[in-house]
Amino acid sequence: MKKKISLILSMGLLIFSLSGCTNNNQSLDNTNNNEKEVTITIAAAASLKNCMDDKLIPMFNEKYPNIKVQATYDSSGKLQSQIEEGADIDIFMSAAKKQMNALKEEGLIEDESIVELVENKIVLIVPKGSDNGIKNFEDILKSDKIAIGDPASVPAGQYAQELFENLNIWDEVVLKASLGTNVTEVLNWVAEASADSGVVYSTDAISNDKVEVVAEAPEGSVSKVIYPIGIIKNSKNKYTAKIFNDFLQTDEALKVFESYGFSSNK
Repeated sequence: MKKKISLILSMGLLIFSLSGCTNNNQSLDNTNNNEKEVTITIAAAASLKNCMDDKLIPMFNEKYPNIKVQATYDSSGKLQSQIEEGADIDIFMSAAKKQMNALKEEGLIEDESIVELVENKIVLIVPKGSDNGIKNFEDILKSDKIAIGDPASVPAGQYAQELFENLNIWDEVVLKASLGTNVTEVLNWVAEASADSGVVYSTDAISNDKVEVVAEAPEGSVSKVIYPIGIIKNSKNKYTAKIFNDFLQTDEALKVFESYGFSSNK
């Protein structure tokens, strides 16, 4: 009798154990199948739009189909202001360290999330096929109209101002300058030949076959063009934002940046 009772109890425990395993597996399966969709927002410098929209965001969505990435692009200064005003943004990627450092000092960025990701170059462009005699940055004064980003908010314009100040011609350049609200606007002005010359990033020049590069800023003539990325401290999706932040630091993502003319800063 005791053996019979013991056998019955053992069978009962086995059935209970198997049932528990089945329920656990079903729970895991349901979690995988019904994973909650999350949307994160990245505020990125205008010069990042092509590589982000064409390649990097689609690549990320293939890996993480339940994480949707929406991006807003503009000058880094404008995006900084939006973040300071409380815009619903999860990740910031600037075209200069200045804007990121300002947000860090204000306590608006997660310090440990900041990474100096990639580097760009400052170049002088003219309309494709133009014969205006502009061959270097000193020649830019031959232009009737010069396109640069507004130094008040556009990093490309801040770099341009620094470069021309180092050449001691900024005061003359600014008299002929049309100030763009972001680097894309500057690029388009030169591409449309509404400006005789302009200062943009190397990656912008590569993206438009209606302009040609006549000079690259010599080493030491201007600060390095570093693109830092960081997570907003008030983000409601910090864990998911970190996944995207980490993805952009992978070798496959850095290869995409390089294919668009950036160089890895890691």
